Amino acid sequence: MNKILPTLILSFVASLLLAQQTPGGSTPIVQNNTKEITSPNLQKEVIVSGSIIEKDTGVPLEYATVAFFSQLENRIVTGGISDVDGNFRIPVPAGVYDISIEFISFKKVTISNKKLIQDENLGSFALEIDAESLDEVEIIAERTTVEFRLDKKIYNIGKDLTVRGGTVSDVLDNVPSVSVDVEGNVSLRGNDDVRILINGKPSGLVGLNSTDALRQLPAESIERVEVITSPSARYDAEGTAGILNIILRRSKLQGLNGAITVNGGYPTSAGISGNINYRTGDFNFFNTTGYNYREVPGNSFTETEFFNGDDPSTFLTEDREFDRIRKGINTNFGVEWYVNDTFSITNSIVYRNSDNESNTINLIDETDAFGTTTRTTRFDPELEDDKTIQYSLNLDKQWNGNSDHRLTFEFQYETSEEDERSFVNQDGTDVEDVSTVEAQDRVLIQTDFVQPLGENGQFELGYRGNFNKLDTDYNVAFSDDGINFELSSALSNNLLYDENVNAFYSQFGNKLGEKFSYLLGLRMESTRITINQITSGNFEKKNYTQLFPTVNLAYEITEDESFTIGYNRRIRRPRSRFINPFPSRSSPTSLFQGDPDLDPSISDAFDIGYLNRLGKLTISGSVYFQHATDIFSFITRATDDFYSFETNETVNINDPDFDEINANYDLVPVVIRGPINLATNDRYGGEITFTYRPNRKFNVNANFNLFQSITKGDYQGQNFDAENLSWFARLNAKYTLPGAIDWQTRLFYRGPSETAQSKNKGIFSTDLAFSKDVFNENGSLAFRVSDLFNTRKRVGDSFTPTFNSTGTFQWRQRSYNVSFTYRFNQKKKRERSNGQGGDDDLEFEG
Repeated sequence: MNKILPTLILSFVASLLLAQQTPGGSTPIVQNNTKEITSPNLQKEVIVSGSIIEKDTGVPLEYATVAFFSQLENRIVTGGISDVDGNFRIPVPAGVYDISIEFISFKKVTISNKKLIQDENLGSFALEIDAESLDEVEIIAERTTVEFRLDKKIYNIGKDLTVRGGTVSDVLDNVPSVSVDVEGNVSLRGNDDVRILINGKPSGLVGLNSTDALRQLPAESIERVEVITSPSARYDAEGTAGILNIILRRSKLQGLNGAITVNGGYPTSAGISGNINYRTGDFNFFNTTGYNYREVPGNSFTETEFFNGDDPSTFLTEDREFDRIRKGINTNFGVEWYVNDTFSITNSIVYRNSDNESNTINLIDETDAFGTTTRTTRFDPELEDDKTIQYSLNLDKQWNGNSDHRLTFEFQYETSEEDERSFVNQDGTDVEDVSTVEAQDRVLIQTDFVQPLGENGQFELGYRGNFNKLDTDYNVAFSDDGINFELSSALSNNLLYDENVNAFYSQFGNKLGEKFSYLLGLRMESTRITINQITSGNFEKKNYTQLFPTVNLAYEITEDESFTIGYNRRIRRPRSRFINPFPSRSSPTSLFQGDPDLDPSISDAFDIGYLNRLGKLTISGSVYFQHATDIFSFITRATDDFYSFETNETVNINDPDFDEINANYDLVPVVIRGPINLATNDRYGGEITFTYRPNRKFNVNANFNLFQSITKGDYQGQNFDAENLSWFARLNAKYTLPGAIDWQTRLFYRGPSETAQSKNKGIFSTDLAFSKDVFNENGSLAFRVSDLFNTRKRVGDSFTPTFNSTGTFQWRQRSYNVSFTYRFNQKKKRERSNGQGGDDDLEFEG
């Protein structure tokens, strides 16, 4: 793999060098008083000038685009945009052109077959407002809109105030059907086995730890989120809950445009992020970069009662305070080369570097059978450094100007490193040295071919290969004097994990008449996993091949009302941590241990969706059912080990000196938690979303999700059957106050939940935000409060035959944030990819 990287870098550099010249080899840019001008040929140039105004008011239109299309060359040869006075002055190679004058929300003006052989002033163009388009633009600027596809919902991220200056996690927590818990774990309709993609692929922007990475990516970098609860055969079968595909911002407008956001807040936080795009002729350069610094204080409290048979119970209380510092930079730079009207090449490089600190103080109180309490103070300072580099190459070939008839090829190489280290201090003495070093290499190869058939039919086939190598080196050393450390052979280990997945798929879709559409697909995935436990010498291989059929149907009752039906089979493969037989420690008395014999879980899911637009009210919803076998359940069980905080040692019950040690010291049982394949799980539920917009000043969005989970299974003679009825609800309301100040409030409630060994109480949180546009709508100033009442906490109980515990956990406390966004050559997010928004055509899209 190390030999591949230099070759990839050289190819990327070569593409950049090609991007510096046009097919004719001439200088691509000419500068004058127009915003941006291109001139690809060395033939005689003439100067074309004119002005552009709004028809009704006569006000000059800045940033209107003027394009010169050559029918002879079948491409746009050059173009430019108007200045602040609405004037343009563009050098153009002499010739015959179709000239188009456009401005967002205005009707396009075209001059056909215009012969240009000398300098010419075209005069003044008065553009007329396109009322329908303008209404769409205003809606997009004010709020998040949703588009419906046969197999997904697309949420275009609009002017959502509660995520200004926030992160991708904040954005996802505002998307219907999606929820993010207090630890940052993402779930879809209550199921946490979600596949998260960036621009349709696994990404280095997520890295080894997706939870932390999503908390560091700036919210302003997102253009839209695709919620895919019934994935078609084109997508990986991984993720039983479905897929969240995060699409980053990238403009294709001519010229230079972008936006920059700075933010700061309390607890101490600061960040700067921006996206910039430069389109000149046949080349499009894009970059999204962000840096953030956040202090994230949190806390937890746990009280555990240990049962000792006929003897009195003993108790352990742990009171933790977390002081975390999250620092990170991420950047995505690339160039698109439109070789001709039907073929493009895109190269991009992603770099992510995060430097995190976490200082945890744990006050531990042990109460023995006689009521005597002993206090121990543990201080755990952890340093973590994550680095990821990713290179991507994309080729896109279309035929006859038809974007539905295309062949695409993608290659992606990614290398990631994560280094964690901590020295644990107990009552003033260094007692533990813990380090985890992970190195991962991932390669993705994908090709897709789409062939239209007839007027509405579409056939598609493709291949995708995911090749993953992960090296995890975990070391734990103990010390009695704080100076000399001895490596623990019982805990330290080195795991090499290889996972190769080769997938082939095919699907066919068509529309019958004006009402009925269908998309049928079949995917085959062949998986080979190698588990090489270097420390113990254990070596295992797993090979399995599965078929994953998909069915998506849609019936349009009217233009505004429709039904969808979906079926798909999904897989959940165990991650490396789930199959590592060596235990890892979250505390001296709590271990996590994987199972190398863990099998993948297979699920079959059915989904029925409904959409109805009733004027100013839009209703969408679905009911769903999922049956899963060999599900992963995490159970907690007692071990034969006991820990002494006084000596910082673990002793086994079979140790010859156990009785003597137990008589002289207070011993706390060590418990272990890990995954098992626990029989079956049936999950069914329903969700409904209301969007109401009575006028331009006020809109409200409400989402409600109710789901039932039934798990059945036995393990080591213990029954783990459990039924859990839970729900969550989200309400977003936005109102424009006098002075054009936007006010938004978000309420969220997650209902109680229950498993065979635990119960969690409901969680309620409130976010509040205000925003004001400034500088002629080029800038926006926003203030937000996250968790206004400081109630976003997990409170729950756990119970086993040997102990019961109750606990409270709060990842972060109430926070305040102020942000300022400035957009240049962008008008309040008016641009939109593919010219779509609020579209509900149930077309085919993989």
